[in-house]
Amino acid sequence: MNERWVDVPLLGGDTLRVEPVNGHTFRIRRRADSRFPEAALNKYDIVRKEWPPVRFECEENGETVTVQTGFALVTVSKRDGRIVFRDERGQVLLRETERPASPSGTGFAAEFELTGDEKLYGLGDESRHLLQKRGHRAKMWVKNVDCYSPIPFLYSNKGWGLFLNTTWRHFFDLGHQKPDRWKLFAKRGELDYYLIAGSDYGQLLDRYTDITGKPQLLPLWAYGLTFVCNQQANAREMLDDAMSFRREGIPCDLIGLEPGWMEKHYDYSVDKKWHPERFYVPGWARTGPQTFVGALERLGFKLSLWLCSDYDVTYQAEKLAGQEARAGGSDGASDDYNADDFEQDMRAHAPVYMDGLTKRDEPWFRHLTAFVDQGVKAFKMDGARQVNEHPDRKWGNGMDDEELHNAYPVLLNKQMHDGFREHTGLRPMVYSSGGYAGIQQYAATWAGDTGGGPKPLISMLNHGMAGHANASCDMDVFTPEGIHFGFLQPWSQVNSWAYWRHPWLLGDNLLPMFKTYAKLRYRLLPYIYSAAHVAARTAMPIIRAMPLAYPDDPQSDGLTQQYMLGDYLLVAAFTNDVHLPEGVWIDYWSGERFVGPADIKANIPDDRGGPLFIKAGAIIPEWPEMDYVGQKPLDTIGLHFYPHGKSEFALYEDDGTTCQYVDGRLALTSISSENSGNEIRIRIGVREGRYEGMPERRSYEISIHADGEPSEVTVNGERLQPNEQWQYTDGTITLKVDEDAAGARPLDIRCIIAK
Repeated sequence: MNERWVDVPLLGGDTLRVEPVNGHTFRIRRRADSRFPEAALNKYDIVRKEWPPVRFECEENGETVTVQTGFALVTVSKRDGRIVFRDERGQVLLRETERPASPSGTGFAAEFELTGDEKLYGLGDESRHLLQKRGHRAKMWVKNVDCYSPIPFLYSNKGWGLFLNTTWRHFFDLGHQKPDRWKLFAKRGELDYYLIAGSDYGQLLDRYTDITGKPQLLPLWAYGLTFVCNQQANAREMLDDAMSFRREGIPCDLIGLEPGWMEKHYDYSVDKKWHPERFYVPGWARTGPQTFVGALERLGFKLSLWLCSDYDVTYQAEKLAGQEARAGGSDGASDDYNADDFEQDMRAHAPVYMDGLTKRDEPWFRHLTAFVDQGVKAFKMDGARQVNEHPDRKWGNGMDDEELHNAYPVLLNKQMHDGFREHTGLRPMVYSSGGYAGIQQYAATWAGDTGGGPKPLISMLNHGMAGHANASCDMDVFTPEGIHFGFLQPWSQVNSWAYWRHPWLLGDNLLPMFKTYAKLRYRLLPYIYSAAHVAARTAMPIIRAMPLAYPDDPQSDGLTQQYMLGDYLLVAAFTNDVHLPEGVWIDYWSGERFVGPADIKANIPDDRGGPLFIKAGAIIPEWPEMDYVGQKPLDTIGLHFYPHGKSEFALYEDDGTTCQYVDGRLALTSISSENSGNEIRIRIGVREGRYEGMPERRSYEISIHADGEPSEVTVNGERLQPNEQWQYTDGTITLKVDEDAAGARPLDIRCIIAK
């Protein structure tokens, strides 16, 4: 027994390795010999390699070996390698039913038992028609439109999760062929997976992302609105678009350019240049306020560039892994002298490479630093050709496409993310259509070239169910439903591309609606950004599928057109039929209250695009209206309370652009509400922590949505005067309160509602 793992020799000569990586998670590998080379995702630092030591015990009897941590245990049959996974109480979580197969060079397979009421979730963006996956058969292979981002992480309502640590093309049969069995298999590769024990879905997601990385926190402005110009736009037209947003009073932070910005359309090389006519940049003044990028910045915009890539990023991945590329070879002529070659014809000595695009000693991101230095703040990674198959390609690290294809989007986006962060010291905004396990660490995603309807919604929900928080899609601006859904996502994007999706061209009905939703989103940014902070710490996504938010509601699995946005907002899209889970719910548009569980047909106002409900007990912070993030100081923010029982909210704030929040440079404000009888008690805690640019003193504009007019309102025991210090209008109590000068005392608000 090794201090980090246990190798179990099996009857047929194979070796099964059990490695507890923490108290709840075990890595299981099987080989025909006892050598276990590191898997690609671990080697390239996508999957975590280093873990603190774990205390475990190993018990062996005649038939089995059991490895136990105190929180979970794995029992292995020495005869055939089958495993049984149990929790700390000894309850079976997962049982293997057939001898696992992993003969060298011929793929792998493992089959497990499904219990009668078991449910299965996960697998990422491989399916756009269901959330609960039992009965489904999944092909895990990155493919344009059909399967942009498969994630080989599966979990169950029985308290287990399984992450399959492979990049090879593989499959999950989840009770499709045999209703009481589920199976994973591949024609190539070796059996390597992590077993995770957890008491609920949130805990399983948190522990899975301990392995593959937590979702990144985007720059604060990235949670505003992104607008991508028509691909034929030039610098003047791009600036006209920016000015139109400001003239119309529509908040927006990021302007994107499609491939028309390049001198060569769809330039895959590392020799890109601005289009000399559309985006002329004087050679003597490439940077500074006089450029079109500088003009955008003065208007409060950031600039994003569209990219395509067919570059071999494995050379840089190998370099970063501290290993020479397995492809070997020399970049120049041979230094060996051959006496018979008296002519020394160098054309016959130099190696010839099929890949004429990649510069083996130049990392992909290096050529982009020139654009970043000019002020570019974001990059859109198109599907071309990160999601294309390369059937006859041998990659620089020695892999063929069967092994690398799934990993390519993650490697590419990792190098984009790391390159930008290292070059600038700022958080990257890289957004990609393709992905695989670990993509949540490096890039936001959008649902590719599939529009902004119900299927992209399911895609985003499945992303969240697999640990990826920053998912979006192209907003359908031509329907009220598309606008409604498009603004109530983790991040929002309007992509004109080859079309004219400019908001000011939407007409008299849709333009006011677009403005309303854009302003609503910007008011909700502190709520959304706090949810993004929670995701970055725990992997609980910003938008939450109903099975994740309400796992005990028997209808949750079928609710593919509604979701929770953070803890307190329920959004339905492309339907008026809404299922309200247990609790009290308030229609955001009308204020009408409903008691769940209930199935209702929501009444949607003519100037809105879909249902939006508030969970009673909600605490929702709001910003003042602004055209872009950072336009106005945030020394005063709003807090909306919907008292019901006990509730709380954690408001996270930081500088919005750097990575200092990772080192604790942030402020956390704990806010709570309690409603008992005719008394409402609210506490706004002191801001704990600091960050650069933090307001020295904070004021709060309080709105308490109450059942009646108060007879008394006090703040820290001091009774306030009605009409002067607080007001009551149409069911809402409003008042403004200030932190004390030292910011060291909580604010306690008490309201007595007149009977």
